[in-house]
Amino acid sequence: MLNRVILIGRLTRDPELRYTPAGVAVTQFTLAVDRPFTAQGGEREADFIPVVTWRQLAETCANYLRKGRLTAVEGRIQVRNYENNEGKRVYVTEVIADNVRFLESNRDGSGGGNGNQREESSYSGGSSSSNSGSGNRGNGGNPSRNNQDPFSDEGKPIDISDDDLPF
Repeated sequence: MLNRVILIGRLTRDPELRYTPAGVAVTQFTLAVDRPFTAQGGEREADFIPVVTWRQLAETCANYLRKGRLTAVEGRIQVRNYENNEGKRVYVTEVIADNVRFLESNRDGSGGGNGNQREESSYSGGSSSSNSGSGNRGNGGNPSRNNQDPFSDEGKPIDISDDDLPF
């Protein structure tokens, strides 16, 4: 059995950070995800999907995500229910995220530079630190290599042998 979800959308409001009585951080936010088609009037519709993150990932999301920011979420769908004050059973469907990627820069375009720059950071929940967004993987632990422009040799041929290709 498989329960896996990947969503890309924009936050409808700033995330809400709360703590359980045991002191565990939990953040809730809603992601607006465009549907792949337009309605009869030519307007694009969207689904508004509630997302929940826990622990360190919850604190990171609360610190860095803001309303309107393009974000990718990876996780699982959970359906829970409870009885409200009127005695009615209420069902809630939400995504429990274990990986969140910030697809846009936190900058507002001021302070020089190009306001159209994209930044992608990834943060994972759980105890694994393999995808912590540090960006130092595969460069020998040298963080200065991250600042190099990957397209600095634009227009020049790339030297790749057939043995390096996966197909």
